[in-house]
Amino acid sequence: MKMRRTAIVTGSSRGIGAAIARRIARSGYDVVITYVREREKAEAVRAEVEKEGAKSIAVKCDLRSPEEIENLVKKAFGAFGRIDALVNNAGYSSHFSLTELSLEEWERSIKVNLTAAFYLTKLVAPFMVERKWGRIVNVSSLRAMTGSPHGPHYAAAKAGIIGLTRSLALILGPHNITVNAVVPGYTWTDMTRSYLEEKGEEIYGKIPLRRAAQPEEVAALVNFLLSDEASYITGQAINVNGGIYMG
Repeated sequence: MKMRRTAIVTGSSRGIGAAIARRIARSGYDVVITYVREREKAEAVRAEVEKEGAKSIAVKCDLRSPEEIENLVKKAFGAFGRIDALVNNAGYSSHFSLTELSLEEWERSIKVNLTAAFYLTKLVAPFMVERKWGRIVNVSSLRAMTGSPHGPHYAAAKAGIIGLTRSLALILGPHNITVNAVVPGYTWTDMTRSYLEEKGEEIYGKIPLRRAAQPEEVAALVNFLLSDEASYITGQAINVNGGIYMG
């Protein structure tokens, strides 16, 4: 019987993160779910993961806090005795023009979207190095490619994710650890629903496939990148955007 692997998926109480947790559970991963406030939603996702035959725990983790990140890794290893994969999915977004954007808001975006991904990787990489196998997927954003007039802090952090991904691929590749970025475009989630319902017709006119993605479509790519079949793919930033940006 093949031993199940363990993955940490940040920001997995809803949206893309929840879809990733469910999808990789079907592929043989036990899953560590993280949340900040929505414990009930996280527990609901945990129950769905366990219906797939996987083991799962839900851990509260504010990614702005190094101590909480350290506690997350400690609990994950304590529960499963191994960490084989990491999906840095959690994100924070807000809308401000350059003149409105405060230094505090800039730093919050960088901490959640970029620094947390770095620190989590730093903490879990030794477990992967020891086993000579690992998978890391960082979730970036269309805004990393196009920029954003109303979110320069978010675009900068998500662009940083791509640079971090490529650097980590160089560092960890000799240990049989792949590191890739997934770059979603417009995707239906709780956070984007009202915006897409209001602006959808205008947005879809710019997308060759004429629609937004479902979270499960992003999760399918993440699932592949976490698999043995993706063993020769590393350092890549792969767009999942319906063709709105082709870079």
